[in-house]
Amino acid sequence: MRWWSNLVLAACAGQTIAHAGPDESHGVPKLAGARRFLSELKGRRRWEDSRSQVMQTAEMVEARGEESELETRQRSAGRCGGSRGKCAEGYCCSAEGYCGQGEEYCTSPDCQINYGPACDGNIQPDGEDTSAIARPKLGKVQYGGVGIYDCVNNGDIAVTFDDGPWEYTNDLLDKFATYEAKATFFITGNNLGKGHINDPEYPWATIIQRMAAEGHQIASHTWSHENYSQLTTQQFKNQMIWNEIALNDILGYFPTYMRPPYSICPAACQTQLANLGYHATYFDLDTEGYLHDDVNEIQTSKDIWDDAVDGSSPCEDSYLEIEHDIHYQTVYNLTDYILESLFNNGYRSVTVGQCLGDPPENWYRAGTGEVPEYNFTIRAPTGTYSCLTPTATSTAQPTSTLVVSEDGRCGEGITCEGSEYGSCCSVNNWCGGSIDYCGSNCRPDFGICSSADSPVPTDAPVPTGPGSTTPDDPITTTNTGPSPTGTLEVSIDGDCGNGITCEGSEFGNCCSVHGWCGSTIDYCGDGCQSDFGSGCQASDPSPSPTSTSASSTSSTSPPSTTVTPPVTTTSTKTGSSSSSSTSTKSTKSSTSKSTSRSSSSSSSSSSSSRSTTKKSTSSSTSHSTSHSTSHSTSHSSSHSKSSTKKDSAAEATQGS
Repeated sequence: MRWWSNLVLAACAGQTIAHAGPDESHGVPKLAGARRFLSELKGRRRWEDSRSQVMQTAEMVEARGEESELETRQRSAGRCGGSRGKCAEGYCCSAEGYCGQGEEYCTSPDCQINYGPACDGNIQPDGEDTSAIARPKLGKVQYGGVGIYDCVNNGDIAVTFDDGPWEYTNDLLDKFATYEAKATFFITGNNLGKGHINDPEYPWATIIQRMAAEGHQIASHTWSHENYSQLTTQQFKNQMIWNEIALNDILGYFPTYMRPPYSICPAACQTQLANLGYHATYFDLDTEGYLHDDVNEIQTSKDIWDDAVDGSSPCEDSYLEIEHDIHYQTVYNLTDYILESLFNNGYRSVTVGQCLGDPPENWYRAGTGEVPEYNFTIRAPTGTYSCLTPTATSTAQPTSTLVVSEDGRCGEGITCEGSEYGSCCSVNNWCGGSIDYCGSNCRPDFGICSSADSPVPTDAPVPTGPGSTTPDDPITTTNTGPSPTGTLEVSIDGDCGNGITCEGSEFGNCCSVHGWCGSTIDYCGDGCQSDFGSGCQASDPSPSPTSTSASSTSSTSPPSTTVTPPVTTTSTKTGSSSSSSTSTKSTKSSTSKSTSRSSSSSSSSSSSSRSTTKKSTSSSTSHSTSHSTSHSTSHSSSHSKSSTKKDSAAEATQGS
């Protein structure tokens, strides 16, 4: 088949040259089958490259008659794979063909699951079985079959991430929040030795809950990232169902979209996915960030992006793009570049479901809970393209016919300008002062909106510290109470109350209603305890003074207070491929799943971690806060175990 691949590749290259102008360097045009071919070719290349590297090492060792480190420590367990047979129960078969136990042997997808009973890919997660749940095929998007490679809506770019969540994913979510952008995350349940995603000792469940709470789409990338061509029919079914079990355990529902590992999904795989009710999702733009995870090489990925997007037109083009959030340079370098370019070129940042015109209720199936409503809006495109209608910035002052809001509501003759809640009127008719209220879907007729022309919403009038305000965010400062006296101790761990004050602490001067120090409106707003800190402010309103329930999970409805305390455990980055990385606070502390899974629940997790340890070696405490319609709060703590991550070279073997 290699001669045929080379022949088609040459044909595609010829078409690329034929469709480019004398000074143009564009990607492969949207010819029938071209994108599918390149997607599959890259997937096969990733698989072949990773396996060939492993097998070459094993063959060299065997040819020299030398004993590898694995063989020395586990020689009594013997060899495995191929004609050598299986390992004993409780043992794993390493990629090099040795039986053993531990991360070096058992980590998927390298562990040979057909010869190692204890491989990560053979271990089912805890949770209720989802295999008997009905799977009606809703909507117009194809289920199974040859798969999806392109968006259908011109002007859309769906940025997707495979293989996570990972230690960088929280920071990635922070970036998308800053840009008001949306992504689709193809989740792998237990790969690269990270542990089960629904294991409460790891932070993965909270990260996935945050993805959903912030409007990103969650999809499946199978349980342990195995190559379909190496699996039986039952093994592949396990790969799909087990990931469902874990995601349902975290969210109460599971996805209908998936991406086959290595883009390998032959006819039998396509039929299975159709029967299981999944959309097989590929891509038409790949920057190959996984190949350039070095500060001196990531420019190559930027060039690939530019070749495709620069000079294209949102009136005629769209892209379904692939990245991987397990790679440092992709998250901390390439992502900002992509999102700035995306908006500068007049595109919308959307989920895969949105770029395919598929209603959000079709993206998931209900499990132990219900599929929540999707109340998130798309940041409006900007630019001078004829097909774009950017949101106008209001310059008009309120007239005498508009009444200033007194309860936080706006619209129908009521303006936010001059109100104590903020001068912006959101699309859901609530006053506020943050980018959620003042951004691309702000209603300029009933308040003052930020400009939609900035590629990065840096004009967001968000408080920067206790007691701070901006001209567009006139939050009324309330009585902050007396300054701490000698009887109060300054918080050293983020706790406050009961003789502990936040004022002067490194976490922020405000003590939240739940007893945590911070400096944003979540800490300094309603419920802020002025006796144990300073800078308390009046935050945005609830629907009525007596109501205690949120009316909507939308970011532009009355905000609920989601407070995530700081994590103080630190660890040093030891295996990053980036020469520019620094040691910062780790979020690899233990995390508990939220017990609140209503349709309007949201979970927030803050992270500045770039540590390469799987879990902190010290005992640390993590507190996650989840808000349901009744504002229920869950705080949990657990002790973490020590487990060191494989180095970045191992990560690079997992391509998509």
